[in-house]
Amino acid sequence: MPIYLPASTASTSDSLTPRQIVTELDKFVIGQGNAKRAVAIALRNRMRRQKLPPELAEEVAPKNILMIGPTGVGKTEIARRLARLAQSPFIKVEASKFTEVGYVGRDVESMVRDLTELAVDMVRDERLLEVKERARQNAEERLLDLLLPPVKPSGTSDEANAAREYAQSTREKFRAQLGDGQLDSRRVEVDVRERSTPSFEIVAGSSVEEIDINVKDMLPGLFQGRSRKRTMPVPEALEYLVQEEEQKLVDMESVGRGAVERVEQAGIIFIDEIDKIAGHEGTHGPDVSREGVQRDILPIVEGTTVNTKHGIVKTDHILFVAAGAFHVAKPADLIPELQGRFPIRVELEPLGTAEFVRILTEPRGSLVKQYMALLATEGLELSFDPSAIDRVAELATLVNERTENIGARRLHTVMEKLLDEISFEAPDMTETSITIDAAYVDRMLAEIVKNEDLSRYIL
Repeated sequence: MPIYLPASTASTSDSLTPRQIVTELDKFVIGQGNAKRAVAIALRNRMRRQKLPPELAEEVAPKNILMIGPTGVGKTEIARRLARLAQSPFIKVEASKFTEVGYVGRDVESMVRDLTELAVDMVRDERLLEVKERARQNAEERLLDLLLPPVKPSGTSDEANAAREYAQSTREKFRAQLGDGQLDSRRVEVDVRERSTPSFEIVAGSSVEEIDINVKDMLPGLFQGRSRKRTMPVPEALEYLVQEEEQKLVDMESVGRGAVERVEQAGIIFIDEIDKIAGHEGTHGPDVSREGVQRDILPIVEGTTVNTKHGIVKTDHILFVAAGAFHVAKPADLIPELQGRFPIRVELEPLGTAEFVRILTEPRGSLVKQYMALLATEGLELSFDPSAIDRVAELATLVNERTENIGARRLHTVMEKLLDEISFEAPDMTETSITIDAAYVDRMLAEIVKNEDLSRYIL
């Protein structure tokens, strides 16, 4: 019986249609319409699955995607932005770092454990937001107790009542002063628990990354850490007490369960460089483990259970997005079982001058906007003439053609070289505004285009 997504995640992403998902991706990734459509449909199908009867929902498997295209065309960025849209736990791993247990590399199950840890952080942050106000109220009460230690009233009942009313009145005055910041200069003594608690990792199984057992969780009374008195300003004391109260109000066992649910129903694992493990046994050198890596990854992709310290995670409904350049190998070089687990294949197009112009200007955090904002912190208003942007795109395309084609990443190289002089001199400049035109671009980047060795060097 499937466990449905938390309401916060489901409600946020449920309203996004495939067309809206593509529109959102267009704000950050230029081009690659086929890849965007594929991931948009995959995400929407995940939302549709949540509305099915439990018996049928259990049968609906995610349609994993294989992206084929050269480096720097947006494969990773599409998957990362998709995960942010869906508020899903997302992790990127490189297939070449995994290998057979007993050889070198990492155990393939570590990708699921790492994803679970990320989900724990996501769920904990959400729970902290829920209890933030209550935690602050509790912390204020504790701080007021430190500023005004409670005194047991003595004497007759009338005297005791009068003392209590006076103490309460004084406490409210201090509360108002605390809110106005009038007590910020005062210092209080707080019991601070030392956080450097010893822990031991017990390795089980043949892999170093098998489940670790934390001894302080097994024996909570043994490694609680000693507390000591520390005098600190009121604002710092309040912040510390708020953190303590937040930890008390958040049930970490519930967080762990929620994280496991989030991973199982909404997790996305991006496996990069899958073409590096495409090959068969029988070759010499480092290639001998390629097919073994594929066979190790296969159970994770097709659905298995992975033990984590937060519980058992089923990978049956995790969405896997694999990517590779496939310059030398072909998708057909993967073992048939693994090929069958990636039924959706999309080819991403190489980027040219027109795409580079759009990448430089259109996305929300485009390179041009980044450099303008960075230099604005020095009081320098930087602007780019359209002819300059066109020339930068042309030169980036030319260098990609002459040397290794690294796609849009070449723009980082070219822009850094273009603005090297301005970035260095900006703090000492007397000018308040500079406009970059095509002539300036040619002057600063002429050597890159002429000298092939230099263009390789500045990578």
